[in-house]
Amino acid sequence: MKRIAIFGKRIPDEVQTFVERTIDSLLQEGCSIFIYHGFQRRINEHWKLDWSFPEFKSREGILELKPDFLLVVGGDGTLLDATTLVEGTEIPIIGLNTGRLGFLANITRDEAPLALKSILKGDYTIDERNVLEARTSSDEIIQPNFALNEIAVSRKGTTSMISVHVYLNGDFLNTYWADGLLISTPTGSTGYNLSCSGPILLPGSNNFIITPIAPHNLTVRPLVIPNTDTITLKIEAREGNYLASLDSRVFTLECETELTIKKSDYRFKLVRTQYSDFASTLRNKLLWGQDRRN
Repeated sequence: MKRIAIFGKRIPDEVQTFVERTIDSLLQEGCSIFIYHGFQRRINEHWKLDWSFPEFKSREGILELKPDFLLVVGGDGTLLDATTLVEGTEIPIIGLNTGRLGFLANITRDEAPLALKSILKGDYTIDERNVLEARTSSDEIIQPNFALNEIAVSRKGTTSMISVHVYLNGDFLNTYWADGLLISTPTGSTGYNLSCSGPILLPGSNNFIITPIAPHNLTVRPLVIPNTDTITLKIEAREGNYLASLDSRVFTLECETELTIKKSDYRFKLVRTQYSDFASTLRNKLLWGQDRRN
């Protein structure tokens, strides 16, 4: 009997039938189901249901349940939020996409019935993704201090550029005059990094990407570096502070506070099936090959 913890946030009303059928099919397969407290409450309120599955509210709660999988219902943003629940554990994440783009939550509604059956039968692989870890040079605390997609530094409360002095393994690399700077993982290469004209890396690549956000110098381009490098960021800004965002979590730091970023010893485990390989996800999500001439 598989134990499935389910996490979600806000999902569109048009997927109600799909979500109900997914839960019913898991029950029919003999699964024990546990649902995130806020998600179950929202579903019951908005869809007028009367679900009363056992709940969890925090990382500690999910650790007590010892689920076999964390099933995330939503888009990539929801999956990134869910990572705080399983960080440091061996619990693999299943991403069930009810949104639009979905590079992390990449099992579509059409694929879900067969994909979930395959997973429950053990017909899947684990895709381990590298994670960034950030430390500050002061008493200012960043917790949780990891990022699956990217760590970004950016201006706060001003339209003026900031200066980001970047050091690799203690050696000075460059000063970026820009709206900000991204340090992305291969997982995050299809996110904010892609919007800033950064390269796409395959998930298994042993690299990180340094990508400026709206740089003042047009000759400054994204840079791919080994993921064994330690990156130090020193910030100058007129306001005296800046924003540091780790995936969707945002912190305000003083300019005197340096950020040190490196690869974490921990890697997140994402479930992959024959219905959710990265190459097909790229083609489908970025509309590659969809040309009238083909």
